[in-house]
Amino acid sequence: ISPGDFIPLAEQTGLILPLGQYVLQTACEQLQRWSQHPDTAHLSISVNVSARQFRQPGFVAEVLQTLKNHNADPRQLKLELTESLLLGDIEDTIARMVQLKSEGVGFALDDFGTGYSCLCYLKRLPLDQVKIDQSFVRDVLTDPNDAAIVRTILALAKSLDLEVVAEGVETTGQLSFLRLHGCEGFQGYLFGRPGPVELFEREHLPGHSAPSLPTALPAPQELQP
Repeated sequence: ISPGDFIPLAEQTGLILPLGQYVLQTACEQLQRWSQHPDTAHLSISVNVSARQFRQPGFVAEVLQTLKNHNADPRQLKLELTESLLLGDIEDTIARMVQLKSEGVGFALDDFGTGYSCLCYLKRLPLDQVKIDQSFVRDVLTDPNDAAIVRTILALAKSLDLEVVAEGVETTGQLSFLRLHGCEGFQGYLFGRPGPVELFEREHLPGHSAPSLPTALPAPQELQP
């Protein structure tokens, strides 16, 4: 089931809050397990956070307590926020991000370019990364406008010293274009489909035999060339 099929319903019903808590807890448990082994200690996990979850009064404390409960390194947790957060109280958003950032938690702006991005906000947000939405990547080889937008995002991110991950990379042609223009992070079916963490370890970590949680990773891997 695609997240696009159930996330909107979860947001409407309020189930997005317990679902978000479960994903955060699962991610921290997995980070703690990986930290015990040299071949996985360097791995990080990205967790998508809805605007509703992020705006909960105790969200910052919840994240920090969950990390502490599982003895997980905050520097290996990245929270992916959507541009819809910029519609709310931007000062409160920045304050929460600064609190978590001071503890080592990283931030990515997901689906960049599809929502309510404003450069005046972008320069103020304590971000580490922006993610180019797959709608721009899909036709980057055939649509001059998409190609121009992708090049602009890459140049902007570089000038702001932000990492960039391109979403929805499915062909070697797309990958070559993105690399040519300076993109260094990629996510998409060209590298693999979302699946159980055991499958990830078996395919990418030869010889790894550490026990893992019987669940799928909460976010796709970000692969660096």
